[in-house]
Amino acid sequence: MRFYLSALSALPALLFATASLSAQQAVPMPTNPYLALMTAARTHAHAHGAPTPVLSPVDSTLLGANPPVDVVQLHQAGFRVVPWTTDEPAKMRALIGFRVDGIISDRPDILQTVLKQEATTHPADAAYFAAFDVTAHRGGRGLRPENTLPSFENGLDHLVTTLETDTGVTTDHVSLIWHDQYLNPQSCRHADGTPYTLENRVYTRDISSTEAQRTFICDKLHSTQFPEQVNDLKLSPVAVAFAKKEGLLSPYVPTYVEQLFRFVAFYADYYRTGPGKSNPEAAARAANAAKVRFNIETKILPLPDDPPGRSVAKLPVPKPGVEQTTNHTLDPQTFVTTLCGAIMRSHMEGRAEVQSFDFRTLQLVEEQFPKIPTYYLTGSPKSLSTALVPASLRQP
Repeated sequence: MRFYLSALSALPALLFATASLSAQQAVPMPTNPYLALMTAARTHAHAHGAPTPVLSPVDSTLLGANPPVDVVQLHQAGFRVVPWTTDEPAKMRALIGFRVDGIISDRPDILQTVLKQEATTHPADAAYFAAFDVTAHRGGRGLRPENTLPSFENGLDHLVTTLETDTGVTTDHVSLIWHDQYLNPQSCRHADGTPYTLENRVYTRDISSTEAQRTFICDKLHSTQFPEQVNDLKLSPVAVAFAKKEGLLSPYVPTYVEQLFRFVAFYADYYRTGPGKSNPEAAARAANAAKVRFNIETKILPLPDDPPGRSVAKLPVPKPGVEQTTNHTLDPQTFVTTLCGAIMRSHMEGRAEVQSFDFRTLQLVEEQFPKIPTYYLTGSPKSLSTALVPASLRQP
């Protein structure tokens, strides 16, 4: 969920606020930019019959001296706050101390342990801990290669309340699950063994979902960043069984949103009546999978779009620490139509929400699919200034 802060901060500074009139007098908007953003976002959402949006800020904006995100203030105004991405126990405890509504983490196993310890220490707050949203970032990439069926299985094994993931749109208009706008060679390889590098990288917008699943296996380990990450398929029996059922080349092929929904239903059946029913955790796993939520990000940024049809050879090769300055994706409307269409066809609007740094997509969701909640992803205060923010979220 890495945010492209440097690219955004270079764009014109605009405050997130809207002017609402009452008795011909302008009502002062909140001075805190995050509260101003969410106040304007709520106005837009409610105007279209959509629920109150949720703020999902980077955890660093809640921690340290004088953090810009004030959880108490946001709660008093009626907003939920679910920060990302927190993997260290000390930070988890600090955020829980602020009574955030949930935490997005690469290590849901650690988060569950910390949460249980804190609940024991604060028995009077049992209702708070019972409602806490434990979200597995990219399925819980600290233990399995990210955004894959095995990673989602691992998240479910740890009884998370929400599976967080990312999507792009393929040539056949399928919401393919992947974080980067291209299938990253650091995580993916060609199934046939031919070289796959940044020089011949494939963008999601340039490949069909069928071709992606026939061509790529995304099981590479990031051992330096996540030393406990493993890809041993013996640890992912449900993903193996599901891949066989779906006729997939490997459990580690790129998956897509509707397939993920099917996988989670398959997981529940696996432990309810299938081969996993004798597992000591079977009942808990089946029950949790039947209600787990999905937090799905549109991987489009509030940046100018790259000209359609531009070849990969003419695009700059991505380099560590160098932020992209244009989108190499399809347009916001196509993102929303594709993703929300998949959610609605699967009748998952009661269990799925859409999150994004690109607020254009969130407003389209609120306008066209008001049953699906929205999460506003934010970085530093500077990241709240972009020329592509919808007009209703800008200071007039």
